[in-house]
Amino acid sequence: MVLFCSRAILTMKCLRIRIEEGPFSMSTIQKKSVLRHLLRAPVYLYRWRLGPLFGKRFLLLTHTGRRTGVRHQTVLEVMEYREEGPEAVVMSGFGRNSDWFRNIETTPNEEVVVGARHFQASHRFLSEAEAVNVVSNYELRNRFMAPLIRWVLSRLLGWRYRGSDDDRRRLVGQLPLIAFRPRS
Repeated sequence: MVLFCSRAILTMKCLRIRIEEGPFSMSTIQKKSVLRHLLRAPVYLYRWRLGPLFGKRFLLLTHTGRRTGVRHQTVLEVMEYREEGPEAVVMSGFGRNSDWFRNIETTPNEEVVVGARHFQASHRFLSEAEAVNVVSNYELRNRFMAPLIRWVLSRLLGWRYRGSDDDRRRLVGQLPLIAFRPRS
């Protein structure tokens, strides 16, 4: 179903209708909406060389489009940062259908900026056991935010996430974890 929203109608109303129609993704947000610009704000901060403000909490991923060859940028939350390597682990919040995820699978020539470090990266997909451990540690480090994290994950997954071991295994099967490290 095609949905047209005029500028006179609030963008949030259009977004709400689109979310109810199907899975949420950045492509469902209108190109010129205020919400889209707010969600893209961290990318602009990295472009203005203010990425170190985020420390090792977020990273900027620059990847190549699988069909167009155009370079794209996405800011991702780092679930675990490992000094050895270094290696930054992120989750594909929209699953295997995320554009950035599909792009790095098809054309693996990504660049990563994390904190003050900028490098050509290689990636690997975490095993189930390693991914479950990362999610568990992330929840422990962010225990005060746990109710919000569980609510957001429940919305992304389409089922109630409670934080049990079984839920974590089911989670990493649906939302893969990827580790980026400097290319050797």
